[in-house]
Amino acid sequence: MDIGFIGLGAMGQAMAANLLDKGHAVTVWNRSPAAVAALVAEGAKAAAAIDETLQGDVVLSILAHDQAIRDALLEGGALSRAKPGLVHVNLATISTAFARELADRHAALGLGYVAAPVFGRPPVARAGGLNVLAAGAPEAVDRAMPVLEALAAKVWPMGEDPVRANAVKIAGNLMIVAAVEAMGEATALGAAHGVPAADLLDVLTSTIFAAPIYKIYGAMIAEGRYHPPGFAADLALKDVRLAQAAGDEKGLALPLADLVESGLEALLAGEGETPDLAALAEVSRGRVEGR
Repeated sequence: MDIGFIGLGAMGQAMAANLLDKGHAVTVWNRSPAAVAALVAEGAKAAAAIDETLQGDVVLSILAHDQAIRDALLEGGALSRAKPGLVHVNLATISTAFARELADRHAALGLGYVAAPVFGRPPVARAGGLNVLAAGAPEAVDRAMPVLEALAAKVWPMGEDPVRANAVKIAGNLMIVAAVEAMGEATALGAAHGVPAADLLDVLTSTIFAAPIYKIYGAMIAEGRYHPPGFAADLALKDVRLAQAAGDEKGLALPLADLVESGLEALLAGEGETPDLAALAEVSRGRVEGR
């Protein structure tokens, strides 16, 4: 397929490279040129302007937040200049309110829109092993499916309303952050009774919490390995706030979200390079130990 790709952070680079491996023609655009050059070396075409990514069969985007998408596609009118009938697959974690707005804007322009946020870190994306949530009009999802299947170990249908896919993604990321908070508190409890974090987490992530999130983050916490970030703490904070906003829309209180928000704010108040979300465990330990 002739695919446009917008946004070449760590996840975007990995996904675009995977699509090139599988024989797709990929035209890439990114604000910073270094990521574009790396993919051109692997066979991608560099877009001189974002509009060039909107002239193929499907365009994929994975930008950091709502405003980045608004700036790239809406404010300058790029979306209104897209090829008629183009399907836009939005892989980003965005607010439920903006998901609703994007669906309406695409429909008004006669464009297909698929909300397809993903679960997985960059190495998984590079290998085409993501779990992809897909919601949108059936004809748009069908058009996008060959690309989604190239990215995914499994595509999870979420119905016709794009908001549903984003709600699941936000809820999932809240659970990931909560898992890190829980491991931080648990390791503090273990350490107070003479059990090293590595021993405690080895037992728990091999038995009652033998799931990928606990294993991945448990190993990082045990080793104190927080750089370079795979899921940067500032993006985790953004996602927690998306959960709070989605809860507010429906009159829901999310006390756990409030707790981890304060922990991430404390973590990010320090100087230096932004760490991985796993570093939240250090703040959690400090809170438990009264530091």
